[in-house]
Amino acid sequence: MVPFIIFMLIVAPMWLILHYRSKRQVSQGLSEKEYFQLSELAETADKMAERIKTLEAILDVESPNWRDKT
Repeated sequence: MVPFIIFMLIVAPMWLILHYRSKRQVSQGLSEKEYFQLSELAETADKMAERIKTLEAILDVESPNWRDKT
């Protein structure tokens, strides 16, 4: 019975406070810094995709069967 009382008086309130604090942070969305980082990552990914397309086009001209080698 004593462990249950200790749990209800100490652990449960802390658990609830931490749970609802994390829920509030998630519902607030991205911060300005996180949004900026996400935008930079998306821009970098777009540039990399364009470079990959260019490299594949070059390989298709220089070595038409390069895709079959993988």
